[in-house]
Amino acid sequence: MAVETPSLPAEPRRVIRPYRPEDRETVRAICANTGFLSKPIDPVFEDRELFADYLTRYYTDIEPESTYVCELDGVVKGYIMGSRFPKRKSFYEVWLFPTLLARGLWRYFTRPYKPSTRQYIRWIIAKARKENPFTPPDIPHLHFNLLPEVRNVAHSREMIDTYFKYLIDHGEKQVYAQVVAYETRRAGRMFAKYGFRVIDEREVTKFRDYYPKKIYLFTILKDLTLSASLYGADVRDPIPKDVSKPSERDIS
Repeated sequence: MAVETPSLPAEPRRVIRPYRPEDRETVRAICANTGFLSKPIDPVFEDRELFADYLTRYYTDIEPESTYVCELDGVVKGYIMGSRFPKRKSFYEVWLFPTLLARGLWRYFTRPYKPSTRQYIRWIIAKARKENPFTPPDIPHLHFNLLPEVRNVAHSREMIDTYFKYLIDHGEKQVYAQVVAYETRRAGRMFAKYGFRVIDEREVTKFRDYYPKKIYLFTILKDLTLSASLYGADVRDPIPKDVSKPSERDIS
């Protein structure tokens, strides 16, 4: 007599693919749903539209070819985006930021924004620039966000390695990112393990009322000629000559 063996559930199908225009709203939602230390931004800043515009609009609308998404069973669950054209992005931000600021201030005075949102807007105006660490002006950058169901080392590595390959295929030799961490000493060793070098760090205060410990924002740099994958050599040697450290003007 034959005995049927229960079939095991199929493994979720994961795909890393280039961004498509129809992904735009999902990407913006993921941005807002991970904006507060990988959790939804709403307790801190309720205007999800303005938040997503500030953090994703350039990448989805101006340089979409430099964005990839992570699908799980056909549903977008994360993204990695960046820019190979820092000057183009800077010029765009010169136009975009005043527009977003005007919208934010208009809503600040005409909408019943919660106190937490008003405080966040005041932080943007008074402190955001000072608390942002130095970034290399002529080097590509990246950042990524994943929803909890795909937030693990395997998915992160696959996305980042895919992005490294994209950069290398287009002749790029370095890339930087800005990453939040909660302790400076351990963070530096962790970044080195993945082949990144810390080039600047600042304490950020925007979440001070919501998190009991200090939070730091790091700018980290990877030399893609030394390692083309997330795991690489421990590159704690001096910063290359083509990457200048921040001056007093940069950090004021």
